[in-house]
Amino acid sequence: MAKNRKKYYVVWKGRQTGVFSNWEECRAQIDGFSGAEFKSFDTRELADQAFCRDYEEYRGKVPRQSALTPEQLCEIEEESYCVDASCLGSPGVLEYRGVYTKTGEEIFRQGPFANGTNNIGEFLGIVHALALLAQKGSTAPIYTDSEVAMGWVWDKKCNTTLLRSAENGQLFRLIRRAEEWLRTHEYENELLKWKTEAWGEVLADFGRK
Repeated sequence: MAKNRKKYYVVWKGRQTGVFSNWEECRAQIDGFSGAEFKSFDTRELADQAFCRDYEEYRGKVPRQSALTPEQLCEIEEESYCVDASCLGSPGVLEYRGVYTKTGEEIFRQGPFANGTNNIGEFLGIVHALALLAQKGSTAPIYTDSEVAMGWVWDKKCNTTLLRSAENGQLFRLIRRAEEWLRTHEYENELLKWKTEAWGEVLADFGRK
């Protein structure tokens, strides 16, 4: 069995800031803290360097898929958008975001939210992208690596088994709003499954695995 890689966590904004050597210490600083700023790193040296710099230099900064062949690139619709979620724990601290596929530019980010799940974040990310593109009059396709979330969007229902609590009330309000949007709006945007095995991580990935 492969060993889990050691991670170090930088908290730029939270109850306490600094570099933390495990997820539980980091979570205590950000869980339920509005506007928390944090990111994981593979080594202590990288984490220390990051903490001395500004969070904006790392916010949403994920390497593009440089290993893709020209043939693989031809398969991807560049005039599209990618969404992804990051949930540190299950349930845990949740964020989701969307990027413009052609440039990797982040177009929205939401969270962190306490006591969420990855599938909820993926669902909300897709609906957020659909609503944003509808405002722009765009029918560009949307990539996601979550078949579960795609199914929930098509069903117009977030079929999560997660229980509502005082901690995640805001998240459930977003779910209800997303479901209402799906029931009251039509869209022509195609939902496309990101081929992770062939293309690597979806371009909206948070890089926290």
